[in-house]
Amino acid sequence: MTLSDLSIKNPVLAWMIMAAVALFGLIAYSGLGVSQMPDVDAPTLNISTGWEGAAPEVMEKEITDIIEEASLGVEGVEEITSSSSRGRSNVTVLFSLDRNIDAALQDLQSAVNRVVRRLPDDADIPVITKSNPEDMPIMWLSVSGERDKKFIMEYTRDHVKDSFSTIKGVSEVSLGGYLDPKVRVWLDTKKMAANEITAEDIISAVEQGHRESPAGNLDNGARETNIRVMGEAGTVDEIASIIIPARRGSPIWKTLRIKDVAVVEDGLEDMTRLARTDGKESVGLGVRKQRGENSVQVAERVKKKVAEIKKTLPEGLEIEIRSDGTRFIREAADEMIFVILLSVILTSLVCWLFLGSLRSAFSVFLTIPMSILGAFFLMRIMGFTLNTFTFLAVSLVIGIVVDDAIMVAENVTRHFENGENKIRASIRGAREITFAAVAATVAILAIFIPVIFMEGVIGRYFFQFGVTISAAVAISLLGALTLTPMLSSQLMKKNKGSIIDKPFNVFKGWYTKTLEAALNHRKKVVFGAFFIFAVSIFLGLAVKKEFSPAQDMGIMIIRAQLAPGSALQATDKAMLEIEAIVTSRPEVSAYFANIGAGSAFMFVSLFDKKERPVDPVTKKRLSQQQLANVLRKEFKKVKGIRNANIQDPSVVSVGAGRRGYPVEFVITGPEWDKLSVYASALAEEMDKSGLMTDADTDYRTGMSELRIVPDRKKAFDRGVSISSIGTAVGAVYGGVSAGQFTRGGKRYDIIVQYRTEDRKNADKIKNLMIRNSRGEMVKLSEVAEFKEEKTLVSITRQDRERAVRVYANVATGSSQGEAIEFTQEKAKEIIPEGYALKASGSTKGFSDTFISLAIALFLGILISYMVLASQFNSLVHPVTVLMALPFSVTGALLALFITGNTINIYSAIGIILLMGIVKKNSILLVDFTIHAREQGMDTREAILHACPLRLRPIIMTSVATIAAAIPPAMALGPGAESRIPMSVVIIGGVIVSTLFTLFVVPLFYSLLSGFENKEHFSEVKKVMEEFK
Repeated sequence: MTLSDLSIKNPVLAWMIMAAVALFGLIAYSGLGVSQMPDVDAPTLNISTGWEGAAPEVMEKEITDIIEEASLGVEGVEEITSSSSRGRSNVTVLFSLDRNIDAALQDLQSAVNRVVRRLPDDADIPVITKSNPEDMPIMWLSVSGERDKKFIMEYTRDHVKDSFSTIKGVSEVSLGGYLDPKVRVWLDTKKMAANEITAEDIISAVEQGHRESPAGNLDNGARETNIRVMGEAGTVDEIASIIIPARRGSPIWKTLRIKDVAVVEDGLEDMTRLARTDGKESVGLGVRKQRGENSVQVAERVKKKVAEIKKTLPEGLEIEIRSDGTRFIREAADEMIFVILLSVILTSLVCWLFLGSLRSAFSVFLTIPMSILGAFFLMRIMGFTLNTFTFLAVSLVIGIVVDDAIMVAENVTRHFENGENKIRASIRGAREITFAAVAATVAILAIFIPVIFMEGVIGRYFFQFGVTISAAVAISLLGALTLTPMLSSQLMKKNKGSIIDKPFNVFKGWYTKTLEAALNHRKKVVFGAFFIFAVSIFLGLAVKKEFSPAQDMGIMIIRAQLAPGSALQATDKAMLEIEAIVTSRPEVSAYFANIGAGSAFMFVSLFDKKERPVDPVTKKRLSQQQLANVLRKEFKKVKGIRNANIQDPSVVSVGAGRRGYPVEFVITGPEWDKLSVYASALAEEMDKSGLMTDADTDYRTGMSELRIVPDRKKAFDRGVSISSIGTAVGAVYGGVSAGQFTRGGKRYDIIVQYRTEDRKNADKIKNLMIRNSRGEMVKLSEVAEFKEEKTLVSITRQDRERAVRVYANVATGSSQGEAIEFTQEKAKEIIPEGYALKASGSTKGFSDTFISLAIALFLGILISYMVLASQFNSLVHPVTVLMALPFSVTGALLALFITGNTINIYSAIGIILLMGIVKKNSILLVDFTIHAREQGMDTREAILHACPLRLRPIIMTSVATIAAAIPPAMALGPGAESRIPMSVVIIGGVIVSTLFTLFVVPLFYSLLSGFENKEHFSEVKKVMEEFK
């Protein structure tokens, strides 16, 4: 008894199967998270180490290199990148996807601990975190107001930041424009000279006069009492009143307090950065999510917390969301749900038009919710989210899941209209079509087997797409073999026919005559078809290629670079001009700018595209990318800006999970100076090509460095130690922490430093007085030389080689593929032997992905052949079935060319999906032709009988697939850029492959039928009958 027989005999069983699938599917759907991309993040750990004042070259040799070497031995390491800047080393370790992040953290911690003793004694202990410093915050908030700046800083740090840090799913809250509260001891050089006091004397006074330490306890046998020496000053005034007891260890015979030679105040650290939003200085809070957490859910929790905080904010303060990277995700998800509903409606309409009966259409329609809800259930079990890939799978599968049900319903209806009663027609019709339905479903599943096993982050993306489609298709087969025959056996009635019956019969007659004529010229027709396929391949070369299409997410990231060494004031002045340009655009809703010395970045939020005003120049609403082009032209007019580029957040560096650039390469080699020359030359060629814009490198030189070189002989003769020179200079210019001050349960550094006006030129340093070993005051210029040189801002490395990153955006009208190819060709001319150009970020994803997809496609076709060969028990028939595949590619490339879309990861997935679905039509034709031959017909007669007979379900399934793909192919709403290429490929591929399948497959079957080994199978049949 077949499954269809069982469901007809026990209809309640079929209903219960559907009810169970629907119930658990709905429960699963309610718990599915929403994200832009599948939550697949490569395990990444960051090792941060500080060493106050150390130059980048010193940081590289003394810290970065040692930590990199230790990290290499940890299991699962795939890539190590590092950055060594002044006083800071960052080493980022990327692990393989299957590596457990917690286990990797423990192993890396152990490896680093083993080399800590090799690090400089006064360097900080390395800190390992799970967050990647290159991950961008999903949201930016701002706290601003009319209150005192110091109050805003402290309140943000002590209250606001902590509130967000404890939210589930938040990994880190970074502060932009934040200045740490400090107790400042501003040294007065004139008063110090008059009293022969040095910075060391004042630092020593603070250290000795501001100290609290435990002093034991009292124990009288009955109770214990702790003893504390309350030596710390309780207020800023008390610090100012600390007596300076000695000059270089020698007593001072008059009372001299710190306030007599310095000004002590409760202030902030030196202003090295600031943040601004809507023209007002503020403190920014960048919220980063934990890896693997759902972005939308985390953002919703943050918004709830913002609403709570607003109720308790002190008067004069306000907190607002300035940039929400999840807004686009939510809107795209809502749009996809609407698109899916449209696809369901159109597919149902197609079923009704072809079947001519609401009852028959209803039996087919029920497989749609059953399949989709069943897919949701599996998605929940697998830990998937509703993202771009799973949503696309659901929307496109709607037209596929009805195929099996259509084949069953159409065949049952044919038997019923031939005079059989509805139960007999349902049993016989379902039995006849079961093999073809199973074969077609297995053919789709087979094409995704290699995709499921693709490696890397992009492999995980495709895994979610493939599993979602496969689950829906497999469940649709279950529905087609249970629900559809069961409902047909109960609901089917005679009807007057469909409104398309007459035009279809005309088409059927034309098809029969044309097929008969084609059979007379088999070789010519087949050769002509393959000639068209060959031409289409050359057409495909004209289709532009890119990793993923740019999307209008309503967010832009502006990065501005001034010349290295530019002061904060100069950077701020330039950014005020950029802010004015940005805010002059009516498309901009809000912005947040974070400004540092020499560089700044700016998050710009745009209104929804439908809410943006019409641009007076173009007479259209500008997209995000079009507005970026307008802003680039304006930014070039800003004086002092070395480079201002606009980063598209829709471009993701696959593998690192960070936002990057479409064109991104790394040049590695031994000599740093040559690396910079090659990188700059390549960036210049990229910019001149016209294919790219914003071309730049991350190599930064030209930072002024005043080098104080002690003359050891002169210093010795005058009794000045080298350490005293370093301490004196560091104290007055860099600032030295002489202790900590307690206020409100928080500890603040006490910083001893020269006043700002005394730190503006090198002459002040030369006149700095240093006490020698004999208590005499010696000018620094008498024991040291001064040299001003240019130095590096930072040193970057990749896999322990010095590396310079070269990156660019793709210019309007060109493609990522063209830009990458140009860059690689130019690099061959510029970069000599011994140096290498390596793809990075999105560029690496571009090349790796298409190679992996090509391999997966080949393996998928090979597996499909194996499956079909096993099902048909023939080595010949599967070849005939697979003849539909080349022409689906022809249709896909033609559709992409006509619509101006590109070959990208979405259209590539569409082509793979085509490989699965277009075989269904071939299977129907071949299966029924074989049955006709088994009834005694010759090959020609069988073809002319079976092909027109199967024409209706073939046209029905093809039109249903096209109908389901039409809504996502329309440029509707957010995220349309990713839906369109895949849908266009499906529509074009199905149309062309259906047309060619109807003729090429039967003709090819006719040509190959002579290669069948009939004698062997007939002999086997006779022998098997003897054993019965």
